[in-house]
Amino acid sequence: MTTNITPCIWLDGTAQAAADLYLSLFPNAKRTSTVHYPTDEAALGPNAHMAGQVLMEEVELDGNPFTLLNGGPQFPQTEAVSFQIMCADQAEVDHYWNGFTANGGAESQCGWCKDPFGVSWQVIPRRFYELMSDPDPQVVTRVSQAMYSMRKLDVEQLERAARGACRPAPSTTRAACCARG
Repeated sequence: MTTNITPCIWLDGTAQAAADLYLSLFPNAKRTSTVHYPTDEAALGPNAHMAGQVLMEEVELDGNPFTLLNGGPQFPQTEAVSFQIMCADQAEVDHYWNGFTANGGAESQCGWCKDPFGVSWQVIPRRFYELMSDPDPQVVTRVSQAMYSMRKLDVEQLERAARGACRPAPSTTRAACCARG
């Protein structure tokens, strides 16, 4: 038996714009289908105002299928569900972070951000998980503390924290220490 799981993101009239953003950000991305609401308003009931408009955009983002559904305002986005992107390096972190937070997106803490459509993304460098798997609990503690002080994760600052190079003076915040090395 083959089971495919496709996340369906409920949006309020912005599926086409979300698809366009995601297709511009992800390598090897493609639109696989666009489905429109029927044009017969009587058949749509409470969604009569959507007659002929985009119902769903189906996309593949780096090989992962997603359905973007124009369902209406009934179910707003929540941070309880997010999509995690494992980034190879800081340049990739910057690419996704800047793409999601531009034009109405929002930064959050610890590598989380929202795109302009309210969808939550975790933009994480692979190196973060490597550092968090270090057998030395002090390394894990220092990396965790550094991460808690960040919005966008910074690989260089995480590396400095892992090495113990980030030791703030009593009057200096850890974030300020890590930022200057």
